[in-house]
Amino acid sequence: MYPVGEENPVMKRTVEVLARGVCLLKGYLLLCHTKGKHNTYLPGGHVEHGESAVHALVREVREELGQPSRVRRFLGAMEHAFGDGKGRVAEINLIFELDIPKINPLKPVQSREDYIEFMWVPVRALHQYHLEPEPLRRCLCRWMCKRGGAPWASTITP
Repeated sequence: MYPVGEENPVMKRTVEVLARGVCLLKGYLLLCHTKGKHNTYLPGGHVEHGESAVHALVREVREELGQPSRVRRFLGAMEHAFGDGKGRVAEINLIFELDIPKINPLKPVQSREDYIEFMWVPVRALHQYHLEPEPLRRCLCRWMCKRGGAPWASTITP
């Protein structure tokens, strides 16, 4: 029991669900970066209530890059918790192979959002770019080389 007017602190906590894409072309990986921060992350974003992870990833790429994309196989899931200056954040990243046909790793990628920017990073130098969540630095190669990826299913249809 909690005193009148106080909520169970556990009930206030939420876990964010994000869909992220691995866009790998000619030895370069597309990464996203929030301006003013030192870390990078895979393109994608939050899965909205009632939306599939695949749909969320396609929507986020369209919103942030203005480009159509195609989600390929599911690679894996990554749990992550961190402090954001206001408290602790917990998230689950659902990670997929991602094709964005109209972009080229030899040309800069323009963001449609003012607060983020995109960059092509040589896979061999990935360790220099502070990719978060940190375990992705070890898992990406293993996931990309595995045929068929990890199992994934959804009851949500577009």
